[in-house]
Amino acid sequence: MPLFDTTLSNTRAGEKPQKLSDGGGLYLLVKTSGKKFWHMAYRFDGKQKLLSFGQYPEVSLSDAREARQKARELLAKDIDPGQVKKEAKLAKKAEEQIACSTFQKVATEWFQKYELKLSEKHAAKLRRYLETKIFPLIGHKPVTDLTPQDFLTVVSEAERLGHNETAHKIMHLCSQVMRYARITGLVQYDTAGGLTAALTSIQRTHYAAITEPKEIGILLRDIDAYEGYTPVYYFLKILPYVFTRPSELRLARWEEFDFDKAMWKIPSTRMKMRREHTVPLSRQVVQLLNELKAYTGGDDLLFPSPRASSAPITDAAPMAALRRMGYSKEKMTLHGFRAMASTRLNEMNFRPDTIEAQLAHKCADEVRLAYNRADYMAERKDLIQKWADYLDELRNTK
Repeated sequence: MPLFDTTLSNTRAGEKPQKLSDGGGLYLLVKTSGKKFWHMAYRFDGKQKLLSFGQYPEVSLSDAREARQKARELLAKDIDPGQVKKEAKLAKKAEEQIACSTFQKVATEWFQKYELKLSEKHAAKLRRYLETKIFPLIGHKPVTDLTPQDFLTVVSEAERLGHNETAHKIMHLCSQVMRYARITGLVQYDTAGGLTAALTSIQRTHYAAITEPKEIGILLRDIDAYEGYTPVYYFLKILPYVFTRPSELRLARWEEFDFDKAMWKIPSTRMKMRREHTVPLSRQVVQLLNELKAYTGGDDLLFPSPRASSAPITDAAPMAALRRMGYSKEKMTLHGFRAMASTRLNEMNFRPDTIEAQLAHKCADEVRLAYNRADYMAERKDLIQKWADYLDELRNTK
């Protein structure tokens, strides 16, 4: 028998739940608490199922009947109305999630995963860009609403000040976040992608380096004559022999060195490519390290700061020493020792792959990379010793 509004409104709660049927599977469930809910029982694919339409009187009798009719129409087409409702609910939830997915929220989620493979220094730099350059301008905006113009506005200040490299880095960071938003289904396109083409080009400058043999000899003799802070002196003495990145040597710890095998293992956390790098040591470097150990062997660091043994010397200390020797930044830099070695070693006809492996440069071919780390070691030991002997020859040739 069909239900009437008066029946629905007058029915009171009992000791047990009551079902008031309206036919076609539709009924009102009156709970012992007095609350009333619409349900529709139906069978699909041989299974008994249940649909919920909401609470009475918020959902009226006519509303419930309309919902029942729509469900029956779906059943007539062999479509499960319960599954349709479930999918609609998920779609609505996804829409709500996208609507509240601001750039800051998405960027924070992405960065929590991305920073795990970064050095602390690099992670801090990117975090600073996000928090001071990007979030204040577009952090509050949903990623779905962001346009290329929004991202160009973010970097406009850096461009105005002539900080072109910073503008490129910020734009690249924005694009990384938007690519993550695309991968996670929040947007269809990376609207920050390709926008570096609209920015002022970066004028790349190479690190100044002395590469002529006679000048190299003069530089080495000048370093020998340096009378400043002892750890700085040994840093400048050792760096030409190992030609690592300056920070890789400056932050070195005694525990990383195996004197018996004449090997130095630089941990991945300190390497630009985030891979452990083994540096074979020449006889000359082993001797210098033993001399240095008499000064700093009681500390963790090879090159402790004069202010605190727990902190390393700064980049500025050895650079200032070079300047006092008369080498301007246009003449020689700490990174220049890498260019010096690369240039001369190529001239000495060492295999380019061996030189690149010693420099810890990135290798695009993963097979060659594995070969570099394993079978190149014998070649690298030979290279590093011959390079050290060559430097000594230049030092002693006046």
